[in-house]
Amino acid sequence: METSNAISALGALAQEHRLAAFRLLVRAGKDGIAAGELARQTTVAHNTMSSHLAILSQAGLITATRQGRSIIYRMVPDVMRDLLGFLADDCCQGRPELCGLTHSTTTNNDKTDANCC
Repeated sequence: METSNAISALGALAQEHRLAAFRLLVRAGKDGIAAGELARQTTVAHNTMSSHLAILSQAGLITATRQGRSIIYRMVPDVMRDLLGFLADDCCQGRPELCGLTHSTTTNNDKTDANCC
């Protein structure tokens, strides 16, 4: 991940309601969550949640698809994985296993489960 992309992603997550919405989307996995349900679960006004979701989307952290009258949001596992790898790549002088991280945690080489990051 490029530094500019990491800064964009971290900036998007650096707000309480956006972080809460993103974490809900991470838990939901490939099923995603409708925008209205995200607003309800985070107790944020619908129009405010829409702005938050736009910022997360611009950072590449989430995608949106229309299903009938609803817009379903999903996190983008590859971007989240890349961000985690970017943050941990140089852990413990380039030896992430010393920090309790495996090499597969810090890279996106072998996906063992397409439903998870």
